[in-house]
Amino acid sequence: MAVSSVAAEVNKPGGGAAAAYPLLTLTALLWAGNAVTSRWAPGHVSPQAITTLRWLIACAVFLPFAAPRILAEWPVLRRHWLRILLMGGLGYTAFNCLFYAAGTHTGAVNLALFQGSIPVMVILANRIAYGVPVGAGQAVGVVLTLAGAAMAASHGDLSVFTDLAFNRGDVLVFGACLLYAGYTVVLPMRPKVSALGFFGAMAIAALLTSLPPLAVEWASGHTVWPSHEGWVMVAFVGLGPSLLSQLCFMRGVELIGPNRAGLFVNLVPIFGAGLAVLLIGEPFGPVQAAALALVLGGIACAERFKPPPQAPAEASDYSQTRTRRKITSP
Repeated sequence: MAVSSVAAEVNKPGGGAAAAYPLLTLTALLWAGNAVTSRWAPGHVSPQAITTLRWLIACAVFLPFAAPRILAEWPVLRRHWLRILLMGGLGYTAFNCLFYAAGTHTGAVNLALFQGSIPVMVILANRIAYGVPVGAGQAVGVVLTLAGAAMAASHGDLSVFTDLAFNRGDVLVFGACLLYAGYTVVLPMRPKVSALGFFGAMAIAALLTSLPPLAVEWASGHTVWPSHEGWVMVAFVGLGPSLLSQLCFMRGVELIGPNRAGLFVNLVPIFGAGLAVLLIGEPFGPVQAAALALVLGGIACAERFKPPPQAPAEASDYSQTRTRRKITSP
């Protein structure tokens, strides 16, 4: 699927669920592929290098399509430049820096499981930030999902909690997912501009904010520039998770609304676990299966028993992400 054709689809009127489902399924598959890539990358490209290069590629490919919209909406974007810089820096750059660093220490299955728990983290963040009520069913979903994440982080060994001997990678990816959940919660405060204009500005912000961490990594002597395999990974994350998945998700949100589109995040841990086993031969035993079941069961409970929306879930433009449950992904 060409990037240009998907970019054109973002602002195309009409369509329906039949068109949204394959787009959103592809989105979840690409996000899961990002988890596997983060585990595959160590030794081929360093975390800060791949973070900067992925956004460099995304900007180079996408900005020619988005430039006219960015220029037309520049007066609005300029007034909110600090907010855009912070959102791109935390939601895109910081998340990916921690995510790729985590891949050095933990498995792709765990990365996918933690990433799949982001929707439940958003429920907690909304409760803390805005006082959004959490129903009994949602509370059960939160507990189940966190239990699944805890099982993944401890690898089934309860002594990890008593000794506080968590895997460094699990701690890093948990921090990354908290950042992304926080980014999702503040999305309703984004500037009222078009989908292409906003994402273009965010991509530029992500590229700019990735440069200082890359400079620190280079100065400390830890930068690994891509090998041949590393360039394949950089190209994949730059064109896939950074760009194509975002465009597909935006179009899916416009077709069926943010609440229904957010449900497709549930596919990320399933795809991630499958890809980790098939592509890099990671083990998938009873502990991983139980953690996956808890995470998916928790998300299902949270979605099934969520409060009814206060207004119809329509999204004729990406700027209608003023719903508290809007989910995007890296």
